[in-house]
Amino acid sequence: MLIETSRFGQLEVDEQRLITFPNGILGFPNNQVYALVQTGEDSGFYWLQAADRAELAFVVCDPRLFVGEYQVPIRKEEMDSLGVEDPTGAQVFVIVNKIDELLTGNLQGPLVVNVATREGKQLVLSDKRYSTRHPLMRIPGKQTMGQTA
Repeated sequence: MLIETSRFGQLEVDEQRLITFPNGILGFPNNQVYALVQTGEDSGFYWLQAADRAELAFVVCDPRLFVGEYQVPIRKEEMDSLGVEDPTGAQVFVIVNKIDELLTGNLQGPLVVNVATREGKQLVLSDKRYSTRHPLMRIPGKQTMGQTA
């Protein structure tokens, strides 16, 4: 499938890389089909690019790369609506934001995807241990001459 993007121009995307969010993503209910685009060979980050809106894309990652104990408490009705019988049949992503030199993840609003059907849903967690801007990692700044570490 060929999709237009504002960052990469036209991309040929394997249909196996498309994820459908029947209810959209918070703030974007009308954009339901997204392509999961790898950012690099060894990167844990992906672009979640809207298939029908070139300028709409999110950076996402598996939150467990940064927060090992992170678990999404998926209620039975949510699992049923995704067609997931066992939590191992789901992949979890979080939307990543850059704030100054810090990458943060929205651990309160994870994206849960049924691996078999590639259908997803954004959950809104009430667990206050996590925030919408949970620190994931610091981006190394550029060193200038005369600066000390």
